[in-house]
Amino acid sequence: MLLGVDVGGTFTDAVLFDGESVTTAKAPTTPGDETRGVRAAVSEALGAAGAQASAIRRFVHGMTVGTNALLEERGAPTCLLATAGFEDVIEIGRQNRSSLYRLCAPNPAPLVARSMRIGVRERVGAAGVIEELADEEVARVAEEVARSGATAVAICLLFSFARPEHERRLADALADRLRDIHVSASHEVLPRFREFERCSTTVIDAYLSPLLGSYLSRLALFAEAEPLPEPEIMRSSGGVAPWREAARHGAWTVLSGPAGGAVGAGVIARLSAGGDAIGLDMGGTSCDVCVIESGRVRRTESRTINGRPIQLPAVDIHTVGAGGGSIAWRDHGGALRVGPRSAGAEPGPACYGRGGSEPTVTDANVVLGRLGAGFGLAGGVALDGEAAHRAVAGLATELGIDPVEAAVGIVRVAGTEMARAIRVLTVERGVDPRRFALQPFGGAGPMHAADVAAELGITRLVCPRAGGVLSALGLLAAARRRDTARTVLLRGHELSAERIEQEVAELLEALAPGMEGAAAEVRYELRYRGQSFELTIEPDDTADEKAPNPERLIARFEEEHERRYGFRDPDSEVELVAIGVSLVGAATDVAPRAATGAGPTKTTRRVHLGGDWVEARVLRGEPREGAEITGPAVVELPEATLVLPPGWRAHVDAHGSIVCEVHG
Repeated sequence: MLLGVDVGGTFTDAVLFDGESVTTAKAPTTPGDETRGVRAAVSEALGAAGAQASAIRRFVHGMTVGTNALLEERGAPTCLLATAGFEDVIEIGRQNRSSLYRLCAPNPAPLVARSMRIGVRERVGAAGVIEELADEEVARVAEEVARSGATAVAICLLFSFARPEHERRLADALADRLRDIHVSASHEVLPRFREFERCSTTVIDAYLSPLLGSYLSRLALFAEAEPLPEPEIMRSSGGVAPWREAARHGAWTVLSGPAGGAVGAGVIARLSAGGDAIGLDMGGTSCDVCVIESGRVRRTESRTINGRPIQLPAVDIHTVGAGGGSIAWRDHGGALRVGPRSAGAEPGPACYGRGGSEPTVTDANVVLGRLGAGFGLAGGVALDGEAAHRAVAGLATELGIDPVEAAVGIVRVAGTEMARAIRVLTVERGVDPRRFALQPFGGAGPMHAADVAAELGITRLVCPRAGGVLSALGLLAAARRRDTARTVLLRGHELSAERIEQEVAELLEALAPGMEGAAAEVRYELRYRGQSFELTIEPDDTADEKAPNPERLIARFEEEHERRYGFRDPDSEVELVAIGVSLVGAATDVAPRAATGAGPTKTTRRVHLGGDWVEARVLRGEPREGAEITGPAVVELPEATLVLPPGWRAHVDAHGSIVCEVHG
C-alpha cells in the first residue's frame, strides 16, 4: 500500500492506495503540533481499509507548515550576513509596487531586523576578488552571531553565485563554532544573480528551516513508532525528497501542500479530462488555481508569497483567500467582502459547532441548502444549521438585507474571487479558459465549480473521485526530484554547444548523488540583450537536452517571444542568462477506479440555485461507473459535495470522475 498525508489549514487528509482501490480519511488539523492530526488521519484510514501500518511501503507527506509560518511571521530568529554596505538590500528591495496608485502602502517588514544584519568586510566583483576575507573578520562575524541569539543565519555576499569561496569560509566557521545553529548560504540555496531575490530566498530558507526541521523530525519519530516507512516530503516543485534532505532547506517546501494538489490534478486531467484542465483547489482556508496542459502542470522559476520573492522552481499556482472557512464581512464602504481572514481549524465555521460565530462561506452554503443541516462532514463534523443561520443573519442585519440574500452574496463574492484567480493564469497570459475543463477539488471546490464555470464561459467540469483529498492522492503520484540552476550570461562566441554542454554536465553532477537512474530535464532562460527578464525555453528534441544547437535555441526563443509579446527583434543579440536542470525519478502510476457496491442513497431537499429555491435530487455516497446525473442535484461525496444547477448533466467514468457538461 501507498500512504499520502496532506496537512491543510483546516483538515489533515490521508489516502491509502493499493493499486486499484482508494481509502480516504480526514481529521481536523491540530495547530501547534500537526503530527497529532496526522496520527488521527492515518489511524482512521488504516481502520477503514482494515490494514496494518506494516503493509505500507511508501509514505509521502505534504503540508502547509512552512507556508503558514511565513505568512504568520513565526520562523526562527535569523541573522543576515551580507557584504559590508549591502546589509539593507533585504529591506530596500525593488522600486515596483504591487498597487500602482497606493503610494503609501508599505512593503512587508523584513524577516531580519536591522540589528540582526551584520556587514562582512570583504568584496567580490564580476572580475574576481576585490577585498579578501581575513581570518580575523571571520572570527569577528562568528562572535557577533553568537551574541545575537539567532538560531539561523542567512549568508548572502556579493557575486557569491559566481565566486562562493567567502561564503563557504563563513559557513564552515559558523558550523564549527555554533553547532546548533542553522546556516543557509546563498551559493547553495540559489546560485543565481539578482541580489535582492537571492537574498530574499536565502533569508526565507534560513528563517523556515529550523521550524521545518523540528516538525519533520517529529513526523519521522511518529513514522518509526507506527511503524511506517521514512517519510518523503513534497517540495514546491512538485517532486518529493527524503525528509532529511527536505529539512535542510525550508524554502524548497513553502508550497508543499498546494504542489500535491497540482500533481493530483495533473493525474486526473490525463485520465478524465483529455489532458487540458484548470485545477480549482478550494479547501477550508484558501483556494489554489493551476493550469494543466497536455497532462503537464505548469511550473515557474520564481514566485512571491506575501510580498516576499522566492526564486526557486515551483508549480505555477495562484492563491486567493476564498476557502470554505473564509469569513464574510462588511467593509467601511458598506460592501460585502469575503476573506482573506479564515475561521481555520479552530474554531472553524459557525456551523461546525465548535464556538465559531462569524459567518463563513460554509455557513452560507448551509443556509442555501447546498450543505444539508445535520449532515456529517468528513473529519467527524456534524453541521449545525441553526448556528449557520445565526451567523449569516448577523451579517445580513449589518448589510440591511435578508439572510438568504446575504448567503447568496457570500457565495457569489467567493466565486468571483476564484474566477479572478483563474483569469490571472489564463486570460492575463493570452490563454482562453473556455477550451479547458474546470477540475474542482478540495472539500469545497465542487460545490462552487458550476458558478465559477458559468462566469468564465466554461462548459465542462470534471469532479475527481476522492476530490476532497486529491492533494493527498497527488502526493502518491509524485516522483523523486531535485532541481538547481545557475546564472551563466553567455552571448556571442561564448554561446556555443560545447560551453552549454559543460555547464549542464557540472549542474547534473552536483545533483546526481542518490538519484541514480533519474531522467534529466534542462531549461534555458534567454532574453534580448538589455531586457530585464527572460523567457524559459525547453529543448524540443531529446538529442538537444544536454547540448542544444545554439542557433536552434535562439530560433525557439524568438518564436516564443513573438507568440508571447507579438514581435521579434532579429537585429538584437540574444543572451543565455541561466540554465536550470532537474533530475526526475520514475513516477508512481496512480489511477483510481470507480467505486463498486450498492451506490448512493437518493433523497430530495430544497436548495437555492440559479436565483430561486428548487427541489433538488440529493445523492449521498459515491456513484458507480456509468451513472448519469441531471441537475438540479447535490452529490454528497465522502469528502466533498458537488452541486449541479439546472442545465447541467453528468456521467461517471471508469476512474470514478464525475464528468459534467452544460446541456440544453
